[in-house]
Amino acid sequence: MPRILIVEDEAEIREMIRFGLEVANYEVDEAGHAQEARQSLTHSLPDLILMDWMLPGRSGLELTRELKQKPETRDIPLIILTARADESDKVDGLEAGADDYVTKPFSPRELIARIKAVLRRFNKGGDDKPLESNGLRIDPAKHQVTVQNKPLELSPAEYKLLLFFMSHQDRAYSRSRILDHVWDDQTYVEERTVDVHIRRLRKALSPSGHDAMLQTVRSVGYRFSSMPD
Repeated sequence: MPRILIVEDEAEIREMIRFGLEVANYEVDEAGHAQEARQSLTHSLPDLILMDWMLPGRSGLELTRELKQKPETRDIPLIILTARADESDKVDGLEAGADDYVTKPFSPRELIARIKAVLRRFNKGGDDKPLESNGLRIDPAKHQVTVQNKPLELSPAEYKLLLFFMSHQDRAYSRSRILDHVWDDQTYVEERTVDVHIRRLRKALSPSGHDAMLQTVRSVGYRFSSMPD
């Protein structure tokens, strides 16, 4: 289930967007200004950001530029929401790093259609590409994992877990979100299942030292990163 971060200072607009997104089966985080947005991103990275142009203090345009310059947030798709309709404003938004631009007032249907289009664009064609980090390689097309070109045997659950993490590097995920992504075909799985398989995956990766890439994020969950914790 994709998670959307709404950065909007007007509570009524935020509530309207939240309601529409939740009806469309999106998870939602909210922020009323730039500092709240930064705090939210520190705890968990969303699949997409909805950014209002006019925010108190630091504008949404400035915050967009900031986020697009940071390695941990630059690849998160972002849609700017604004009442500005001039072409020059749209150009400014896109040049700041936004991936789309929605002019107020908008309908929930239009916004959700734009969100789906942007997410499709970002996810297109990536499922079968081999992923590699520090000598650890996973090839979805061959369903194969190698370490320094040597095969690594994993259980089906551990393979899915590693594929998920390597596809979403440097992003912290809660146990519930990991369950949604990795065990979404099962009606009920306890959150502690994630911890069990994390331990098993770390054990499998430990001989090569790659277990250090699977990091525990305090009060959040887990993150996979090529950078030392």
